Amino acid sequence: MYEFTLLRHGESQGNIESRHQGQSDWPLTDLGSHQALALAERWQRERRGFDRVLSSPLQRARQTAEIANKFIGAPMELDQDFAERDLGQLTGLTHEEASHSVPPPPFLTPYEPYGNTGEGQWQLFLRAGRGLQKMLALPRGRYLIVSHRGFLGMLMYAILGIAPQANFQGPRFHFQNTGFARLTYDTQKHQWRLFAFNDLSHLEDLVVGPTILSESGLVTDSS
Repeated sequence: MYEFTLLRHGESQGNIESRHQGQSDWPLTDLGSHQALALAERWQRERRGFDRVLSSPLQRARQTAEIANKFIGAPMELDQDFAERDLGQLTGLTHEEASHSVPPPPFLTPYEPYGNTGEGQWQLFLRAGRGLQKMLALPRGRYLIVSHRGFLGMLMYAILGIAPQANFQGPRFHFQNTGFARLTYDTQKHQWRLFAFNDLSHLEDLVVGPTILSESGLVTDSS
């Protein structure tokens, strides 16, 4: 039996600046570090352990993984296959800048590049499939995957056998900052089970400085 926990990174500097981050390398904010620490402390209380941590090498994911791993103490690997989507010419632009300089096309097939020169839906799907294959080549055990909203959504597609559709139609799997999903895979039955999705309960009473922040104040939509 495999158990996979799919975790999105904490809030990054690119998030609070409303940027299309993609594979640009933004660090965590102070709040993002606190989010990751709150999750690590929760997992410590729950005595939840992992046999290995696989992380995107981008700072916001790597830093999240490192904070969590202070309590887990598992072997940690960085793998470019778990990095965020290459957003092409959108990379690093604010949403306002992007609307003027790289406006979205009226219709986008899964095979066309995103941001004119980036990874299209099909390319990202194939990379997510490669990442999934790596996960299932590991010995049976418990694994933490630390990545990004766009990639994790496509990894859910790969797990569930959902093909990318034109113009981003179809189901969406929205991971918020330090939201995580927990799944198991039974190799005998080829059966996936989803036990949690976008779990954010560790953020409910997060205290940063003099302010107590509710869940709604802790998350952003930028990838």
